[in-house]
Amino acid sequence: MKKIALATLLALSSLHTLAEVTVAEPWVRATVPQQKATGAFMQLKSDTGARLVAADSPVAGVVEIHEMLMDKDVMKMNRIDALELPAGQVVELKPGGYHVMLMDLKAQVKEGEQVPLTIVVENKDGSRQSIELNAPARALNAPMKMQHGKH
Repeated sequence: MKKIALATLLALSSLHTLAEVTVAEPWVRATVPQQKATGAFMQLKSDTGARLVAADSPVAGVVEIHEMLMDKDVMKMNRIDALELPAGQVVELKPGGYHVMLMDLKAQVKEGEQVPLTIVVENKDGSRQSIELNAPARALNAPMKMQHGKH
């Protein structure tokens, strides 16, 4: 009996603790013909704290995590290695701020299409989890909806 209890305890202790990450309102900005890049936006919330470390989509040749920031009087966009997701806080990826950049687009992203997107979250213990999303393409001037849901 003690051996079974010990084996169970060891098995449970070796499991990775995954951060519970909620994704709300994912969307991608629609493009015009010949446009080669666009952004993906969403709200992320991690129960235990984690980091957004990668993203991928079959519609783009290159997908990166970016930030927009002011440098003197010039708005600049930079690639970042990871985006911190502090425990319990909503981190918003939005136009003019943090976002997922889809580059080398394989075709026009048309308003109303569903864009497959995978984001990769790294937990505090270094383990990673992939979250599959289908993000609707919205027009450039479309307002951001305030719905919340878990994906």
